[in-house]
Amino acid sequence: MAEERSTIEGKFNWRERYPALTYHNFRLWFAGQTASLMGTWMQATAQGFLIFQLTHSPVYLGYVAFAAGAPTWLFTLYGGVIADRVPRRTMMLITQTSMMILAFILAALTATNVVQPWMIIVLAFLLGVANAFDAPARQSFTLEMVERRDLTNAIALNATMFNTGTAVGPAVAGFVYAVAGPAWCFFLNGISFLAIIAALLLMKLKPFVRPERRSSTISDMKEGFGFVIRQPTVRTLMAIIAITTLFGLSFATLMPAWSVTVLGGDATTNGLLQSARGAGALVSSFGLASLGRFRFKGRLLTAGTFALPIMLLIFSQVRLLPVALVTLFCIGLAMMPIMNLSNALVQTLVPDNIRGRVMGIYTLIFFGMMPIGGLWAGTLAQHTSEPFVVVLGGVIVLATALVVYIFFPQIRKLE
Repeated sequence: MAEERSTIEGKFNWRERYPALTYHNFRLWFAGQTASLMGTWMQATAQGFLIFQLTHSPVYLGYVAFAAGAPTWLFTLYGGVIADRVPRRTMMLITQTSMMILAFILAALTATNVVQPWMIIVLAFLLGVANAFDAPARQSFTLEMVERRDLTNAIALNATMFNTGTAVGPAVAGFVYAVAGPAWCFFLNGISFLAIIAALLLMKLKPFVRPERRSSTISDMKEGFGFVIRQPTVRTLMAIIAITTLFGLSFATLMPAWSVTVLGGDATTNGLLQSARGAGALVSSFGLASLGRFRFKGRLLTAGTFALPIMLLIFSQVRLLPVALVTLFCIGLAMMPIMNLSNALVQTLVPDNIRGRVMGIYTLIFFGMMPIGGLWAGTLAQHTSEPFVVVLGGVIVLATALVVYIFFPQIRKLE
């Protein structure tokens, strides 16, 4: 479990507002991940625009998204089992180092002008393999840094790290791409992994206790699935994430094409669009974190499930860059109550001994739906248009919100 919390006092009463930051290990994590995620978003933004430049086809954006996410289906459940069997810090040190090496390889291929679309797709697949093992360990590692009562706040602060990267990384990537080229975006991402690797090495964690009973991998997976199947609230939360990711977040795959074909822009436009969404998500996640140990999580989650599709439908009709940026900011605001609170609520309902496996299932749904969403969005956009894809996704997510509101009222009662 986490160590004794240190005292962080100030005129804004940080202990009450952000209790997770009173833990030494979590502060290291917060700093290291924030730096690393900025680099991650730089690479994601530059990679998308690079392959669009090479192919001039939105369907290739879907191919890259599918390649990056396909390993989720192949390895995440096994990664969840491993996360319950070995020290999660060790597991993450291996995966993060692997991601760093892949970033340097992509930088070298791009800098030497030998990069081809198939190379980007292969490297995206290998990065997806590393992520498939990293994500379950990362999701379940939070309770090794903070106590259970501060889990929701820690998850909200995790989202601020992610969204700081989303807000800053793409804008920096757009500038660096225009001035120095995409290779520098990939190289800087590789350097950024040193921050989280150092943070993990500096943490002081309790000794890892190996499970007393070692069952087969299949039996361990069945135990995790059995818990999800028996818990209707957990099942519904998983379904909300699946539909939202598949149809509500798939529009992000189309941003490079949107910036050029819909708004008539370039790499800088692409970076601004990605950053606007990230900025809204950052503001939203900071707001959630500042609520501390609040007790109306279900109602806030429900509000997000309605707000997101409404903003998507508005965005589909926008053709002016300033209005598009404001709308994407609002989309970012609406996303975070869904993403953060579903994660926190699932974790609070899961026993510690199967947390890695259940979060492996959660990760499989969240990250596994992304490549499918990217593939269908890119393919459909190739044959229709990017705005049509966004409208269709928004309608499906809105219909899902209505079904959950009417038939699953227990969700909005969660605390």
